[in-house]
Order: sequence, then C-alpha cells, then structure tokens
Amino acid sequence: MTGFPSENRSPTVGLILGLAITVSAVVAYSLYISRQISGLRALQNDLLDRDRRDSLQLLRIQNDLNSLALAMRDMLDNDEPYPLAAWSSQFQRIRADLEDALRKEAQVAVADRTPDQREYLRSSVAQFWDAAERIFVLARNGREQEARTQIRLSLEARQAALSTAVARLLVQNNESEERATAHVARIYDGVERQVYRLLAATLVAILVTGLYRIRSNRKLFAQLALLSDQRSELAQKLISTQESTLRYISRELHDEFGQVLTAIGSMLTRAGKELPAGSALGEDLHQVRQIAQNTLDRVRTLSQALHPVMLDEAGLESTLDWYLPAVERQAGITIRYEKPATPMTIDGEGAIHIYRVLQEALNNVARHSGATEVWVRIRCSALEWEFEVEDHGSGFVPQGAKRGMGLVAMRERAELLGGRLEWLKPEAGGTLVRLRVPREKLGGHGD
Repeated sequence: MTGFPSENRSPTVGLILGLAITVSAVVAYSLYISRQISGLRALQNDLLDRDRRDSLQLLRIQNDLNSLALAMRDMLDNDEPYPLAAWSSQFQRIRADLEDALRKEAQVAVADRTPDQREYLRSSVAQFWDAAERIFVLARNGREQEARTQIRLSLEARQAALSTAVARLLVQNNESEERATAHVARIYDGVERQVYRLLAATLVAILVTGLYRIRSNRKLFAQLALLSDQRSELAQKLISTQESTLRYISRELHDEFGQVLTAIGSMLTRAGKELPAGSALGEDLHQVRQIAQNTLDRVRTLSQALHPVMLDEAGLESTLDWYLPAVERQAGITIRYEKPATPMTIDGEGAIHIYRVLQEALNNVARHSGATEVWVRIRCSALEWEFEVEDHGSGFVPQGAKRGMGLVAMRERAELLGGRLEWLKPEAGGTLVRLRVPREKLGGHGD
C-alpha cells in the first residue's frame, strides 16, 4: 500500500492568519456602517415598515368593503333566489374580519394621522353596521322591499364613503413611503463609496483565504480518498480471507471430523453386535456411540454455521430456506419470510455477502432486540434487489452507539456489492435493516 506524502504541513497557521485579516476587515466595516446607518435603521423600522404594514391592513379593509359591495349588489338582484336574511351570516363573517383588520391597522397606523381621521373611520364603520343591522331586522320581519330600499339609499352610500376614506389613507401612506424612500436613497448614496472600498478589501482577504483553504482541502481530500481506497481494498481482502478460512474450516469439520466420527460410530455399532445382549460392556458401547453421534451432529451444525456448504452448491435461496427455520428453533423467535415467487438464482460471492448481512442482522435481533417476531423480506425490481430484516423490539440506532465489528462488516459487504445499507425505525418501533443492491451486481431472477 502507498503511504501519505512526506509533506504534511498543517494549514492551520495560514487559515488563522487569513481568518484574522477577514475578521478585522469585517469589524471595521461593521463599526463604520453601524454609525452611518443608525438613522436609516430607525427610519425603516419606525416609518417604512410601519407604513407597509398599515397599507397591508388598509388593503385588507378595502377588500372586505369590496366584498360587502358585491354582496349588496347580489342582494338587490331580483333574480337572486335567497331572502335578504340569508345574507346575515356572510355579513357577520366579513364584519369579524373587518373589525380584526381595523384593530390591527390602528396599532400600526402612521403617527401623522389626525385624530379626526381616526374618529371618522371608526364612526363610519359603526354607522355602516348599525344600518346593516336595521336592514336585516326589516328583512326578518318580512319587509324585504323596504330593506332593499334602505340598501340603495343608505348602506351603499356608507360603503362607498368608507371605500373612499380607505383609499385616501392608502394614498397618504404611499406618499409618506415615497418621501421615506427618497431619504433612504440619500443615506445610501452617502455611504456607498466607503462600503464598496471596505467590501473590496474584505473580498480580497476572503479570496486569498479561500484559495489557500481550497488548496489545503484538495490535499486533505486526496489523502482521504487514498485512505478510503486502501481501507476498501484491505476490507475486501480481510473479508475474502475470512470467508476462505471459514470455508476451509467448515469443510475440514464436515469432511475430516465428520468422517472420523461417522467411522467411530460404525465401528462401535459393529462391536456392539458381537457382544451378548444385555451385557454391561454393550451398554457402555451404546452410550459411547450416542456421544459420538451427538458430537457428529454438533460438528455438522458448527460447520454449517461457519460456512453453509449448500451456499456453494445450491445458492442463496436454498440456504435461507434451511437457515431461517434453524434460527427459529435456536433463538425461539418467529420469522415471517417473504421472497419472490420466481426462484432466485443468486450465488457466488454476492450470495455469501448477502447471507452474512442477513445472518448478522438476525443475530442482532436475537441478542439485543427482545423481539419474538421478525420479518425477512426479499424483493426484486428491474433495477435492484432489496433485502430487509425488521423487528418491533427495543430498537437500535447505530449512529448513537459504538459500532461493533459485525456492523462494520455489514457495511463493508454492502459496499463490496456496490449497494447501500440502511438502519431505519419502523412506525411500530424496533429496527429495520435494509440492503439495496443494483440488479447488475447480482443478476439472478425474481419478481
């Protein structure tokens, strides 16, 4: 493997110097600007912003008045099938919104508005609603024709007067805003040249610091990329070596030790047949033969746990069909297994990596989750394979805890497959481990 370059000088000193220059320029700029535009800030806060908020509320009032005008037009329309009293609820909704707008407008109204203007608007609105109440009283008493006459003679005129008053206030606000805008422009013209000089100095300092930082970051990222490549290469070699070792030990246990124990059992069986029935030595031989058989079963189980022979011979699907019921028996949990209807043909190194990921996920469920039920799902689309192990136990968040070697190996195997591994939390709680692998990395078939 290639090591780091010999020159590893830290960029900290240069970055601190650039940062100090930048901060000094920003501080000088801030002090100058804070003195020059304090009046501008007060003007914007006390007048411009207030004018705009006031104008928004006046536009809201004007919109409510227009809604009232449209409603009154419909009320006077002879083709309207509804009685006048039916419009009462709409008038009440508009009234609630109008009163809220008037209240908020009074809070932000400009300071130069005269008391007469305020009183006129307040009294005009009150008179309008008094007249509207009288009209609805007439309508509810069956005097609709008289109510319509009052709408034409009184209510429409009051609405028009209110609209005119609000329009005048909007014009007044616009004129005040134009004067304030002109004042703001003069202040900006006075400080613009100095601001540009300070900004130019700041940008130069930022540019120099940024270029130095980019250069340092490129070196750092190059080193990280090299380290990442070395780590991936090492992980691949370690995993390959581990699988090769486990395969060798598994076959040795299965072939050598298995054959030896099988031969011992056969010899004990033949020896037992030569002895008289019921002899003490025969009983001893029978017990020894049982011990040999139990040892043979344990050796075969250990061999399958280290590296299932059927993974090489029959592929992933047959191995999982054998392995999942074995986990159910050993861990005492119920496994809900969902797989594609079409037989899978995943084998080779991809099958080994997927098997190990699922094996580690199920081991974590059995050891840490406390769940009694787990779901194993295998899905295949046109683009990718998806493998999931979900439980509703105590849950697990790998980012918040120290990761064990098993979790690291799971992620490394996912990267070797060109896929991605996710730890999610289902709605019902617990943990969902999901492995996604591109279809071209595994091939195989499945729905």
